[in-house]
Amino acid sequence: MSLGKLNEVIGILNKYDNNPNKLIPILQEVQREYNYLPQEAMTFVANSLGIAPSKVFGVATFFSHFSVVPKGKHIIKICDGTACHVKKSEGIINAVENRLALSPAKHTSSDLMFTLECVSCLGACGIAPVVVIDEEVFPQMTPEKTVALIEEIAAKETENAKS
Repeated sequence: MSLGKLNEVIGILNKYDNNPNKLIPILQEVQREYNYLPQEAMTFVANSLGIAPSKVFGVATFFSHFSVVPKGKHIIKICDGTACHVKKSEGIINAVENRLALSPAKHTSSDLMFTLECVSCLGACGIAPVVVIDEEVFPQMTPEKTVALIEEIAAKETENAKS
């Protein structure tokens, strides 16, 4: 855990007065900092709160909104609920997996730029198939439009890296 991040975690713990009853909001903020919950951070939180690391890990693995594996900088959610599935969301999923060299077992690109999450429903059946990238909703998507969005984001990231 880097010193900069350690200071952030300490700040989060202080914000919640090192109160073990505030474990969930503490973990939520730590996850926002890292984009997932690293083992070292969970152990540090446990020791700081005076609780067993297994309890922290148990909470982190129980709730689906926590991740104990690294996620990409950009989160791509593809709905595969009934309406989206009928409108060919599976083709979008396959196109994204191919573009990012992902598989059902590998959800994050090797460069940690993108993570693909297939979700059961995004509540936008009327504009199916739906893709959400970094909380922005894209309606009536196709494999080609989705890959083009990913290309656009990747190009911006490359451009920003050169600056």
